[in-house]
Amino acid sequence: TREQPVFSTRAHVFQTDPNTRKNWVPTSKHAVTVSYFYDSTRNVYRITSLEGSKAIINSTITPNMTFTKTSQKFGRWAELLGFSSEHHLSKFAEKFQEFKETARLAKEKSQEKMELTGTPSQESAGGDLQSPLTPESIKGTDDERTPDVTQNTEPRAEPTQKALPPSHRYRLNSATMIK
Repeated sequence: TREQPVFSTRAHVFQTDPNTRKNWVPTSKHAVTVSYFYDSTRNVYRITSLEGSKAIINSTITPNMTFTKTSQKFGRWAELLGFSSEHHLSKFAEKFQEFKETARLAKEKSQEKMELTGTPSQESAGGDLQSPLTPESIKGTDDERTPDVTQNTEPRAEPTQKALPPSHRYRLNSATMIK
């Protein structure tokens, strides 16, 4: 496969209770393997965890995500993870920072490429890195972008016309100075 596991650990996974939105509820009976995967074709890192064939975590790391240590053995981003030791938690948090930084650099690189080439294909790739957008929503943002461009080009004619009168005034002043 194109995805390679780059780091694995074991942890208890908790998610926010959808009813109360306050309490954390365990999504697995036991500690499960939580892995960072690197997708070489899309240049993104994901955090995944399976219990049997069910994915309990499948989260792409984006530059604006944060992983917070909430206690000696717990840390959270979208999910809450409970580790067997502080060492395991620290290692996981370290990797999170490392891969988040990689995501940030990849995003910047793709934006530079976009500025250089300006090809639509690069544009959608850039959108994909920021968040797991569906192709429809990426197309949507492209469509919204197009009207802006036309609006921007129309008023540009105005400032140049407005710029003419001051230069006339300047010529008159210099003419009077010469006299």
